[in-house]
Formats: sequence, structure tokens, C-alpha cells
Amino acid sequence: MDRYHAILAEWLNTPWALRREVLQAHVRVLAAKLAGGAPAYRAMEDEGPINGGERISAFEARRRDVQAMAGNGGGIAVLPLHGTIVQRAGMMTEWCGGTSTQQFGAALDAAMADETVGQILIDVDSPGGSVYGVQELGDQIAAARKVKPVVASVNSLAASAGYWLAAQAHEIVSIKTGTSGSIGIYTAHEDMSAALEKNGVKVTLVSAGKHKVDGNPFEPLSDEQRAVMQERVDTFYGMFVADVARGRGVTPADVRKGFGEGRALLADDAKAAGLIDRIGTVDDTVRRLVGKSASLTRAH
Repeated sequence: MDRYHAILAEWLNTPWALRREVLQAHVRVLAAKLAGGAPAYRAMEDEGPINGGERISAFEARRRDVQAMAGNGGGIAVLPLHGTIVQRAGMMTEWCGGTSTQQFGAALDAAMADETVGQILIDVDSPGGSVYGVQELGDQIAAARKVKPVVASVNSLAASAGYWLAAQAHEIVSIKTGTSGSIGIYTAHEDMSAALEKNGVKVTLVSAGKHKVDGNPFEPLSDEQRAVMQERVDTFYGMFVADVARGRGVTPADVRKGFGEGRALLADDAKAAGLIDRIGTVDDTVRRLVGKSASLTRAH
């Protein structure tokens, strides 16, 4: 099994707080790589205008517009939470763009340590991602809001892990066409046994350790293996629900029985369900925050 097949197996067995269609798109990219082709797209990374021969991200261009609006003396740090969320930067972020929880956390630390920064604006456009590192970053955001105001701007998607993190802010503001929610966890198991049998291939696994090869793709899941996978999904879902409840000031039961019940909701419905606090553009939010702070800078 080469490294790309190993990555595919790992992706499919990872608990995801990510919209299903996005994971499917990532799998198609990996499949293209397995077939010897180039990655098909970089859907989660806006490339923006070229300046001096180097590409500048759309967020950087947006940051400059907002900074010009607000002034140049510091005050509000803007942190982008864009694309698929993973714990570490790697092949997924290289191929498809996205946000590393470690890198975001480092940027948040820098903003908290910067005495010229009085408020933090998280610019969210994410379908979610892997669960790994998300709770830890959520705890970091929750701790930060005890020291400095933190506002999340849904511009235009805060789904799954993206909403998990946004919910830790003091306030969530969404553009009118923004979508928030998708509170849930899932994982997948790929059973290749029938396809292999059809092609005359039989795989024998030689292992040590009673459960070492549980959930392998060369045989169907047993009831016991499925129950173990379900338990893991339920555990992460419980973490997700508890953190959203903490961030939004509601009970876990409120999150489980409302808040879209796994669906992502457009701004009006999201506000009615308690997922967000108000509807407005990023410019609206910045102008309001500028009223509390002299100007805007970006944390690096």
C-alpha cells in the first residue's frame, strides 16, 4: 500500500466534523493523485490578485480594504478561519487549501500578546474538518474571550468544526446568505472485499494484537467493530455539543434538540435557532467594532 492509499484509509477512518460533500471532494482529489494525475482543484483557497509576481490571498486583499477603512494604528486583529480544518498543515492544505489548528492557535496567541490589539475578529468560511485539535483550539478561543472580545463573522460558511470554533466567540455575526451549523460527527468505513473478490484478489492480514486490524477495508465490519466506531463518533459528538453549549450559553440538551440537529441553516433560520446573534456583513461588523477601537491590524 503506497502512501496515498494509506492517506485515503486514514481519511476514511478519521472522525470528521465536516460536510460530507467536502470530504467526498477531497477523496476525489486523492483518487486523481492515486491515478497518477495532478490534484483536480484547490477549492478551499482563494488565490486573489497577483502582485509583484506573487499571489496574494483574497483574505489579504480584504484585510487591506478593511485596514484602509479603519485606520493604521492597531486595535482589531483579524484571523482567517478558511477552508477545511486540520490539526497540522500538510498535503491536504497544500492541495486543497485550509486552516491548521496549530497555525491558527499561534496567530491567536500573537494577537493576545499584542498590546495594540484590543479585539479579535475571526473571519469564518469553513465547511469544517477533522476533529483532531479542534476542541483544544476551541478551549483556546474560549480562554481568549475572557481577556479580549472575540467576534466570529460567518463569511459565508461556518459548518461543523468551523461552527464548533465560531461558537466559542462572544458573538457570531453572519452575512445574509451565510450558513451556520451542521453540528454532528461521522466517520466512514470502506469495504473493498466484494470488489477484490470480483477481481480475484484475496487479502490476508497477519497481525499481532487482538484488535489491531479492526475496521480494515478488506472485510465487512462486524457488529462489535461497528459499535466501537459508533462509540467513538458519539464521544466526539458529546465534546462538540458541550463546547457549543458552553460558547452559546445554553444547555447541551438545547444543542441536541435544536440548533439545526445536524443541518446547516441560512442566516435568518440560524438566528431564530440561536446559532448566531445578528446578521450583517464583515464591513458592518468592522464599523461597529471600530466604534470601540481606533483602528485595525492583522495578526501574523
